[in-house]
Amino acid sequence: MTSRGMADIEKSVDRWISRRESVDADEKMSEYNRYISRKVLFILICIAAAVLAAGYDLTVGPYDISIWETYEVIWDHIWGLPVDYRDDLVIWTMRLPRILTGLIAGFGLAIAGVVMQTILRNPLADPYTTGVSSGASFGASLAIGFGLSLAGAGSVGIVINAFIFSLIPMAVIVFVSKMRGASPATMVMAGIAVMYIFNAMTTMIKLWVDADTLANIFAWSVGTLDVKGWDHILTMFAFTFASGILLMLMSRRLNVLSTGDESARSIGINADRLRIVSLFVVSMLTAGIVSFTGLIGFVGLVCPHIARMVVGSDVKYLLPASGFFGSALLLVADIVGRSVFEGSALQVGVVTAFIGGPMFLWLIIRQKKESW
Repeated sequence: MTSRGMADIEKSVDRWISRRESVDADEKMSEYNRYISRKVLFILICIAAAVLAAGYDLTVGPYDISIWETYEVIWDHIWGLPVDYRDDLVIWTMRLPRILTGLIAGFGLAIAGVVMQTILRNPLADPYTTGVSSGASFGASLAIGFGLSLAGAGSVGIVINAFIFSLIPMAVIVFVSKMRGASPATMVMAGIAVMYIFNAMTTMIKLWVDADTLANIFAWSVGTLDVKGWDHILTMFAFTFASGILLMLMSRRLNVLSTGDESARSIGINADRLRIVSLFVVSMLTAGIVSFTGLIGFVGLVCPHIARMVVGSDVKYLLPASGFFGSALLLVADIVGRSVFEGSALQVGVVTAFIGGPMFLWLIIRQKKESW
């Protein structure tokens, strides 16, 4: 074969390779776009589910009103249009604050669970692993049981006490981390130790108070969406919104941290400092919610797992997916607690465990790959 023939063959091979590489690149880009679209679609589905659950939850109660009438009442109230007094009282004053509390609390607790599981690299971590809930419970029990509060008696005193005492475990963990290093194991063990201490002190308070006071402490400890006052809702929203923005800005570094401290250090990220900062943000977020709602468990544990099975472990997508799923789950739990049990509503913290537990087990059994 002549040299010219060999050259033609080489050119043909090069063109074939180039076309093949172009086709492979297009296929990979198309696959990547489908991958991203699936994540975005799940987030949109969670948002739609939360909106639908909120609309239906507005209709649940002894006062009969349709879902479209509830939206009309809200619209007329916002724009100052004439509205029936009874409709406005039931929707705007009694039901809407409860719904907004569920949306905010579900979102905040779920994203807190995402960050806790990421920085501790522990699938069992949630906002309460740090002992924040135990500190809040002790502070609220002091205010309810003995009237010992930093802001006087009443609901304000309970909220302030719960908030301040919920931050004590975070301070202890930071102190221990400075002494022993901010490794995931150190933080988990310090949080569990503080949790048991506060649980023991809360149990002592329950043993010393009378039956009526004990009932009030128990009602707070199981969690509720009956937040009193729009100012409380605005405070919860401020904590959740600010923390959510900060965590989204930190999402890339959190992704690196989830692969290990050595990977983080190799690109110049201080793993210990990032873990402590993340813990501080999560503690403030959780404290800003549970000080008003009481202890609503399970949302911060199950929602990140379920979202991770669909969108993967990328924190940038996992945060909003888990947050909106948490809002929807908490409102569904509220609907079940208020509609299924006639005569007396079941507290939302109890219902989340009943709904989330079997759902979590079912998804774990069905999944075909490890989510971690």
